[in-house]
Amino acid sequence: MLRLDEGDSFLAGIIEGPIGRAALQAIDAEALEIAFGPERESPALDPITLIVGLPRPQTAKKVLWEATAMGVQRIHFVRSDLGERSYAHSPLWKQGEYRRYLIDGAQQAVSTRLPEITVAQKLEDTLTAEEAATRLALDNTEAATPLSSATVALPAAIAIGSERGWSDREREVLHSAGYEFTHLGNRVLRVETATVAALTLAKARAGLI
Repeated sequence: MLRLDEGDSFLAGIIEGPIGRAALQAIDAEALEIAFGPERESPALDPITLIVGLPRPQTAKKVLWEATAMGVQRIHFVRSDLGERSYAHSPLWKQGEYRRYLIDGAQQAVSTRLPEITVAQKLEDTLTAEEAATRLALDNTEAATPLSSATVALPAAIAIGSERGWSDREREVLHSAGYEFTHLGNRVLRVETATVAALTLAKARAGLI
């Protein structure tokens, strides 16, 4: 709740449009009357694509929020060998609830830009369609290079497994698509934690922060 009175103003924006100031002009039991004045365009999203093995809905909500706040351009939630197939049928996806988490993440970042979202595509199809100068996959099993020392040119794609990680078959698919395996240290992290850590390091290596 903003707890505003008539005449008060606040920072506002139009989704995929400008940012500006809005003035609350009238309040009644059924509606608010607001006057919006655009002031500037929202910064463009970073040319980074996140590919995530479809996690449980509660985890997906956190990934959606955090990745949107951090400014990624696309998020692909892919079917994974070790993930639960029923997650794709959650109301989060089937009823479009996920969009609320995108908007919340954008609001946190004072942005009006929302990333493109796809859900439950095959990993192979997503990797084939995604063009990137840098292709990184997080993996605690095979990775020898820490992400903190990886070379990151833009546009970049970062692949993160589901809660159970990548299968051997998926590692082969990622290798074949030109993905370099990197790690975040010797500790196993939650998907949402790995997402924030990976994006932070990749953006730093790319000179975005």
